[in-house]
Amino acid sequence: MAVHRALLSVPTRGAGLLEITDRVAAEVARSGVRDGLVSVFCRHTSCSLVIMENADPSARRDLERWLDRLVPADDPDFTHTAEGPDDMPSHIKMALTRTSETVPLGDGRMLLGTWQGIFLWEHRRAPHTREVIVTVIGG
Repeated sequence: MAVHRALLSVPTRGAGLLEITDRVAAEVARSGVRDGLVSVFCRHTSCSLVIMENADPSARRDLERWLDRLVPADDPDFTHTAEGPDDMPSHIKMALTRTSETVPLGDGRMLLGTWQGIFLWEHRRAPHTREVIVTVIGG
């Protein structure tokens, strides 16, 4: 069984969904693995990963607005505010979503659905550079 691991540096522009499907697919191709799994893991507690529709941007905007309403910044009940009013909401949004995704591989490619893409979801307002570990396992 082969294992290929890569660290992706992902610059964000502030809060929002950023598609990384092509970058993950490039690592799958680089691995030479034909059948197996790819794991994508985000090394942060104020952003997350989601598999989401990648065809119509309005679906992503609706998801972002819905989660912002569910977990608003500036909630007076938050005590963890040392890094700003969006810090605790970012941690909660991460906890409600995921820090990793696993996708099956077949014939050397990810077996995502027609409209699925892998997105890093930055929950902080300011730009950050995020680290994402891609691990490809299989044969």
